Amino acid sequence: MSAYDPIAHVYDAWSRTVVEDVPFYVEEAVRSGGPVLELGVGTGRIAVAVASAGIAVVGVDLSAGMLQIAREQAELAGVSALVELHEGDFRKPPVDGPFPLVSIPFRSLLHMETDRDRREALRAARELLADGGRLVFDVFTPSDEDIDETHGRWLEREPGIWERADWNARSRTLILRLRSGDSESEMSLSWLDVGGWRRLLAEERFEVEALYGWFDRSPWSGGEDSIWVCRGR
Repeated sequence: MSAYDPIAHVYDAWSRTVVEDVPFYVEEAVRSGGPVLELGVGTGRIAVAVASAGIAVVGVDLSAGMLQIAREQAELAGVSALVELHEGDFRKPPVDGPFPLVSIPFRSLLHMETDRDRREALRAARELLADGGRLVFDVFTPSDEDIDETHGRWLEREPGIWERADWNARSRTLILRLRSGDSESEMSLSWLDVGGWRRLLAEERFEVEALYGWFDRSPWSGGEDSIWVCRGR
């Protein structure tokens, strides 16, 4: 059972203000011509928007509950024919390539808690890329200020949806808890700095084409967020 299954029904309400990444990933999908492989597809927040732009999406997620909502969202949007969903781990995606674009949105790579996990995910993505294909993902490195402001506190992120972050800056790990009504979940995440990602990408035979600091494609200049556009080599 995935940590997201107990909160699948409140996930979209929890993340409803996160919209800035959608146009970016839609643009990348249209640029690729499709089909797109989205690892960590969740409730289809981005996949449905991509399909609505006429690009086929194959989505993989570990949570059956999240995938069920993604199917419902695709049906409501009238794009079910363009959205193919699979339950599975994105270190070993249960799909066949090649794809001109593999995307891993919304910091999903933070669920890879060790370099071994990260390498497996990057290798899986590279093996599924078409020649000249690209991997696009976003991650973050929390600032000391963000850690200080949120550590160990229950915060009401949306009405009736509470979130608690317990940070360990030394091990670069985060225990994130979410609760709403009778539903509660806990998940573990881990982060790297930009230098760490550069090292792993190079070692796993990716060339970084662009590194942005935000979804408006402004260059990364040391902020918390980093958006990566890479090409397999």
